[in-house]
Amino acid sequence: MKPLLVAARVVPALLLAACSSPRLLASGLHGSPREASVRTFDGTRAPVAANWKERLEQPYLYLERQGDYRTLGDSMRLLLEQAAELELETRGAPFALFYDDPGRVPAAELRARVCLPVAERPARIGRLRYDVLPRAMVAYAEIQGPYPELPRSYPVLFAYLAELGWRAGAPIREIYLVNPSTVLDHAELRAEVQIPWTAAE
Repeated sequence: MKPLLVAARVVPALLLAACSSPRLLASGLHGSPREASVRTFDGTRAPVAANWKERLEQPYLYLERQGDYRTLGDSMRLLLEQAAELELETRGAPFALFYDDPGRVPAAELRARVCLPVAERPARIGRLRYDVLPRAMVAYAEIQGPYPELPRSYPVLFAYLAELGWRAGAPIREIYLVNPSTVLDHAELRAEVQIPWTAAE
């Protein structure tokens, strides 16, 4: 799968029916944060602190999906159902990987994965697939609020990378840290967005 840069303005977050345990996101080096804010759907402004860190290697199970990013919720629910049927032990919160730029790729051809982190490849994975997300340097931001508002943080992250002279890579990763069914108000939801980067030549 050849990664392509995902556009900041279009990538949707998933509305999850269920999530797993707290995130497994080990990191080593950290950078200096860039404080900014984004306008939410209700017109208020929410703070976003962009930063960078080293993301460690992460084994995961996944379902691959081709099509409009806005319809990934069904794929995530199917992933969680299959993992439950197989009684798989996961190691962190569900996440999604976005490989294509919706501004350049037709909606029907967009590639994404819905994923569950694991410690290692399970003996039985049924119709699921297994892969390892490689170690990478990432720009990231943790966002609180409804998951559909996550794309509003993307311009802050891209601006942060541009300031530092770094080149954004792919796939972009959205990690859904709070199960929507466990909160009364979607303002209590939390997610992390990660964009891999390399130093510009």
